[in-house]
Amino acid sequence: MPFVDTTNVDALSPLPGWSGRFVDGENMTVVYWQINDGAQALHEHEHMQEEIWNVLEGEIEISIAGVARRAGPGCVALIPPHTLHSVKPLGPASVIVIDHPKREPFGQPVK
Repeated sequence: MPFVDTTNVDALSPLPGWSGRFVDGENMTVVYWQINDGAQALHEHEHMQEEIWNVLEGEIEISIAGVARRAGPGCVALIPPHTLHSVKPLGPASVIVIDHPKREPFGQPVK
C-alpha cells in the first residue's frame, strides 16, 4: 500500500500519555507519536534498530549514550543500533520516529 492515511491507523499506548500510530514499510517502521502534557518518561533502553526522532511540535529531552539534549521543532536525533537512549517529555509534543529495520508495534490500544 503506497499511501496511508494515519488518521485511520489504530493508536497504541506503551506508556501513560503516549499515543502512537505505527506504519510499516518493507524494511522500516514509522511511528507518529502524540505526547500529552505530563506524559511518563521513556526509560533508558536499547534495541537492534537504528532510530531517528524528528520533533515536529513541542519539546522533549532525549539522552543518547549518556548525552542529554533538549529537542524542539526541527531537531532530529540519530540513535545508532544497540545504543542506550531515553526520552523525557517537557510538555505536549508531536514526534515522528523511524526505525530500521522495522519493529513490531507495542503498547495497548488507545480507547
